[in-house]
Amino acid sequence: MSGGEARAPAVRRPRGRPAERDGPSGWRPWQRDVRRSLGGGDVSPGRGGMKGDFLGLWNHVLAVLPAGPCPQPQAAMAARLVKRCACLLREATLVSPAAAPAVVSVGRLRLAQVGRRTLTSSATSPSSHFPRSLSGLLEKEHVFSARPQQQEVDQLIEKATRPEELLELLSGGHCLHGNHAALVLIQLSRLLSDKPEHKASLMQDARFQQLLQLVNSQIASVWHGPLVRLLRSLYTLAPPSACTQLQSVEQEVRWRLRRLRYKHLAFLAESSTAYMQQRGSQELLTELLVSLERRWAEIEDGRTVVALMAKAGPLSEPLMNRLEDKCLELAEQFGPDELRKVLVTLAAQNRRSVPLLRAVSYHLVQKPLPLTKGVLLDLAYAYGKLGFQQTQVFQRLAADLLPHVPSLTSGEVARCAKSFALLKWLSGPLFEAFVQHVLDRAQTVPVPHLCNVLLAFAHLNFHPERPEQEDQFFSLVHEKLDLELTGLHPALQVDVVWALCVLRQAREAELRAVLRPELHGQFLEAQSPKDQGTFRKLLHVNASAQLEHPGYAGPRLPAAALVPRPSALDRKATPLQKELQDALKGLLGSSDRGSFAVPTQYGWVLGEPPAPPCRRPRGCCSCQPSAVGALRPRGRSLTRAPTPLLDAEVLLDPDGQFLPLGSFAAPHLAPPRGSQPLPPGAKRLAFLRWEFSSYGSRSRELLGRFALARRHVQAAGFLVVDVPYYEWLELKSEWQKGAYLKDKMRKAVAEELAK
Repeated sequence: MSGGEARAPAVRRPRGRPAERDGPSGWRPWQRDVRRSLGGGDVSPGRGGMKGDFLGLWNHVLAVLPAGPCPQPQAAMAARLVKRCACLLREATLVSPAAAPAVVSVGRLRLAQVGRRTLTSSATSPSSHFPRSLSGLLEKEHVFSARPQQQEVDQLIEKATRPEELLELLSGGHCLHGNHAALVLIQLSRLLSDKPEHKASLMQDARFQQLLQLVNSQIASVWHGPLVRLLRSLYTLAPPSACTQLQSVEQEVRWRLRRLRYKHLAFLAESSTAYMQQRGSQELLTELLVSLERRWAEIEDGRTVVALMAKAGPLSEPLMNRLEDKCLELAEQFGPDELRKVLVTLAAQNRRSVPLLRAVSYHLVQKPLPLTKGVLLDLAYAYGKLGFQQTQVFQRLAADLLPHVPSLTSGEVARCAKSFALLKWLSGPLFEAFVQHVLDRAQTVPVPHLCNVLLAFAHLNFHPERPEQEDQFFSLVHEKLDLELTGLHPALQVDVVWALCVLRQAREAELRAVLRPELHGQFLEAQSPKDQGTFRKLLHVNASAQLEHPGYAGPRLPAAALVPRPSALDRKATPLQKELQDALKGLLGSSDRGSFAVPTQYGWVLGEPPAPPCRRPRGCCSCQPSAVGALRPRGRSLTRAPTPLLDAEVLLDPDGQFLPLGSFAAPHLAPPRGSQPLPPGAKRLAFLRWEFSSYGSRSRELLGRFALARRHVQAAGFLVVDVPYYEWLELKSEWQKGAYLKDKMRKAVAEELAK
């Protein structure tokens, strides 16, 4: 070898594989690679890999290439050329089901304009040595368009403003095919969307039946987009249940589900799932949901995700899980409206997806998104409905809502106050603005809205800072209730008076209105959870009348109704309650020196754990109109019965020693027990355990229902020993817990002596 010649690098092949040689058929290895790009067909010439003139085109490409080993650039260009031809042929055969049989040979194949430009050689192309015969062949072919060019009849269909104009096209000498008939039906449903009374007469029109027959006869040639819109339009036109044309369209959609684009599937899910459920098209609906779930990775925009979560998500749990994953992926691209729709959709389905809620909260806090009044109200509702705590989000919502308060309606103020109350988030400036808003519209504020604001204040134990503003607000409340209290729903009457008891604003006339036998009699034998909660609030109202209104002489609940039901004592104890009781038992030394889980006649049970949180199905926690027009909260609402949290009762003599409880009088029990009076100087102590849920969010102020329980216990003659969770969690050893309880008891006795 001469010095100027470069040695070609040796090609190493895998062990055990023979070197590729030209076979007896004359095919070279690079030609096999090109042929395999066509889809894995037969690599032998003259066999059944490709058919007709397309194989002739392939042979023409081979003829213009060198007979020896092909240079790499030319081989690559040939591979790309043939692969492009195969793609164009495949697209042409799949464009329309009816047009597929017409595509037989490349001599009759009409390539798209973009394909023609790709195949046409240029001066700089490595394949510019191709003969003019190939370029000429491609130039002479007609152009195939993915959509037919718009005709005059298409313009007439788009410009039609009356159903009669569309029906006249059948007799106007126009040559209509299946796509035209589908477009006419779509336009008809659009024109009749606001005229439902004309649909029945349209069904009887012979021209309308002719359109249905035309579509049914050429259903296979209708394009994908018009087909899915046609199905939605037929649903809205509401043909008879036995309409064969509608069944034919449904069947055609089922056959094409795998070929439809994802946007078409999303359109069907968004617009037609409700109709499918109404008409019993369960097979089509099931296959649609499966297709959406399998192809969820094709979603590219947030609108599709949100629409599917709202319409199709409740129908399929696997699909909803996929949509939540996609929503997490696209959350960074969402704007305020998309974030609002996601949260409202989750709230409507009562679906507490913590990762998604965290992601949405992060973007709400980190991005300076412009939040309108409507978006702020919806966000507050969604967070309150789902009970998701995010302090920074609440701070922003409260700060952004404050300037909008003067422009809010009474219903929006009530809705917003209720949402923040469900979140246990008290924003002083915002709630002061709510009070001023109600006072400014004192003459026009509806009583149901005023009741919801009052319940929110009671839930958070909120009192206006300025005494004159507080007096004006509650004067307005009493003025409205004097006229309309007895006209409200019975349960709402109890809720409102209970809220006034929490806020220490109840009057004797209002107590008398809810404690009369005609009202409380319907709740004495309550079985539903909501009615049982209303009855428990009646017990608290009765206790307020007995303990906080000494001069009250009106009706009260019967003595038999004051005995707690067995279900109130059969609840699982919390970890804090167990530890507190164990520490008290070790401190007392004897079981007769203390009492646990003792029923009282005030609606509280000593040692009863908190009620479990609401886990009702979707649709709860919303307001529905009652028979008298009031808003009745459902589910996780502000009017749920307060949770009794009295844990233990002990007696101390003047020297601070424990006394047995056995024979001493206990008028607080239901029914009262014992007759021996307490020794002089003896003190009755009640231990109250305050869990994390007893306080407001990021606050150490008790919520309204727990403040009411504490007041009732004090008014019944107990010295209250508070055991908050944040102090108890700091105690590690049993000795520390015992010393803590002793110190608490000494402080309670010292405060009483100081008075």
